[in-house]
Amino acid sequence: MSEVIPPENKVPYEQITTATSAIPTDRNQSLVNIIAGIVMILAVTLSIYQLYTAGIAALTALVQRSIHLGAILSLTFLLRPPFKGARKDKLTFWFFFDWVLVFASVYCTFYICYNLTAIFERQGDWLRSDLVVSIIGTILVLEACRRVIGFIMTGICAAGILYAMYGPYMPELIIHKGYSIERIATTLWLTTEGIFGIPIGVAATFVFVFVLFGAILETTGGGAFFIDLAYSLTGRFSGGPAKTAVIASGFMGSVSGSAVGNVVATGSFSIPMMKKVGYRPHVAGAIEAAASTGGQLMPPIMGAGAFLMAEFTNTSYLTIIKVALIPAIMYYITVILFVHYEAQKFGLKGQPKESLPRIMNVIKKGLHFIIPVGILIYVLVSNYSPMMAGFVAVMSTLATSLIANTVRWAVDTTRLPRGDSQRISLGRFGLNEFQLLIRALENGAKNAVMVSVACAAAGIIVGMVTLTGMGLKFSSLVLDLSYGIKVLAILLIGAASLVLGMGLPVTASYIVLATLAGPALMDMGVPIMVAHMIVFWYSQDANVTPPVSLASFAGAGVAGANPMRTAFTSWKLAKGLYIIPIIMAYRPLLGMGKDYELMHWEVGLAMVATTLGLIAFASALERYFLRKATWLETILFWLAAAGLFWPEYWADLAGIITFAGAVLLQKYYTPDPDKPELN
Repeated sequence: MSEVIPPENKVPYEQITTATSAIPTDRNQSLVNIIAGIVMILAVTLSIYQLYTAGIAALTALVQRSIHLGAILSLTFLLRPPFKGARKDKLTFWFFFDWVLVFASVYCTFYICYNLTAIFERQGDWLRSDLVVSIIGTILVLEACRRVIGFIMTGICAAGILYAMYGPYMPELIIHKGYSIERIATTLWLTTEGIFGIPIGVAATFVFVFVLFGAILETTGGGAFFIDLAYSLTGRFSGGPAKTAVIASGFMGSVSGSAVGNVVATGSFSIPMMKKVGYRPHVAGAIEAAASTGGQLMPPIMGAGAFLMAEFTNTSYLTIIKVALIPAIMYYITVILFVHYEAQKFGLKGQPKESLPRIMNVIKKGLHFIIPVGILIYVLVSNYSPMMAGFVAVMSTLATSLIANTVRWAVDTTRLPRGDSQRISLGRFGLNEFQLLIRALENGAKNAVMVSVACAAAGIIVGMVTLTGMGLKFSSLVLDLSYGIKVLAILLIGAASLVLGMGLPVTASYIVLATLAGPALMDMGVPIMVAHMIVFWYSQDANVTPPVSLASFAGAGVAGANPMRTAFTSWKLAKGLYIIPIIMAYRPLLGMGKDYELMHWEVGLAMVATTLGLIAFASALERYFLRKATWLETILFWLAAAGLFWPEYWADLAGIITFAGAVLLQKYYTPDPDKPELN
């Protein structure tokens, strides 16, 4: 757990230059070592800074976020090449170009911190230097986004800026007066309405702290302990660790009240665990994001929105919990189904019991790692902020690891790193522990680069949505476009919530939608509780829906996966988030109808039919049930889902018969391998 780290291996060469596979020569080895040293110092300093602001002294939001982003941009330009083939281990043009970008990042950050008071005082009356720094800072974020995430996200950000500039030339439905380059650039860089808005605020606070928590666990051996523990418990089942992660994330999310915080907290354990058994990195991150988002729908906590719902509907909080439970369970059924099908399709089988670690041996070796997790859960349940919880988790992990290693060093003379015949000296032991600490702090900062860059880029989209008023405009338009059709209005509300979710946290998005869209749904005959529950569910979708899906970005950061690929995968996994609210409007999933006087059998039928419909839907979408589905079976699953979702008794019966037919075909029919066009 606490091995000596040879100095020559501390910073691998491939972490410094990913653009070439060439082995460094003696001539450029010293240059590589210098850059590696600078990266290490910068990364460790950033981690210490984040811990300081998380648990010791809070800073002004603009200052705290700008320093964070400045360090992240510098790390990006030092670690990521501008394009494939650009050498970063030689004194080439691109080497100096990247250093220019690093100094520009530092200066743009310094400019905000040094002129903070003046910037607040001259809001709207900007100096020429304000404009220049804002333009440079925005370009730096776009370039970092291109290097880390790719052209798609960068293109979306650029399109948002162009939309803000050329508003008068847009179609009538989205037309606006247009804004100058000065207004756009300064909004993005010198306020908390753009790049330094909610997304980077999330990344620069508890996301970073929990990513650091995961890095410290991994470095000290805690990550391996939890992976082995879960593997010993679930390794015999197909996709077992992922299913365990889904359930654990649901329970944790219901307590924490934060999807992103849940991703980085439980994802520190679950994502490496899923990757170890064979799940692809972006799938592992997406599973965690979808599961954590469902935590906001699962009683008893459900986030702050549930308390607001009780006030808006003049209903007790206990009633909210009761009606929310069954739909939340249905959501998790769909996620677990997708996880199961993913495991079956890619052959992620369970392992023989003999090849799995023995649970008692695992607990004996890593029991001390359970203490920080217990502390973390206690702090979250005690209503401390996720950022403070992360800080406490980091410090408790470091403390328990150091104490455990010290005890082992003191009592076990055979615990020697290189097979020596004597216990290592106290000085050498202390050096080993210090090297582990530095390595953990460095890895934590490097792991946070991807999610922070993604959130900074998302801030550009947020800024443009806020500046142009697109969010509120869209919410009003969708009601006019629904023509009184209930399902169309719900779909449009879902689209509005996605746009609002780019610029507002979940609770704020729910408030706006409940104010604007809730009355329209009630005018269409939807009960007040159902209308608010629909809006509440859709207010969660920005967590897992591209292009701005913070939970997915956080999951990608922990998994080391592409953020947009993770976002699209989590969007697929969370399909229940979009389907179940529509069914709420037509069927008594919440145990109530328009007259609130439904028979128990009606509620039971709605729940059974909807659950079977979700199973059929997931099977059709994945083309898998007991085995890969043929085209005929896939069509039957689609028809079964449609019938079971349709709010008529004859449709339920037809759906059940069709679903049963598809299941029987899956069980007793063997596809002909000589006719692949039918399979």
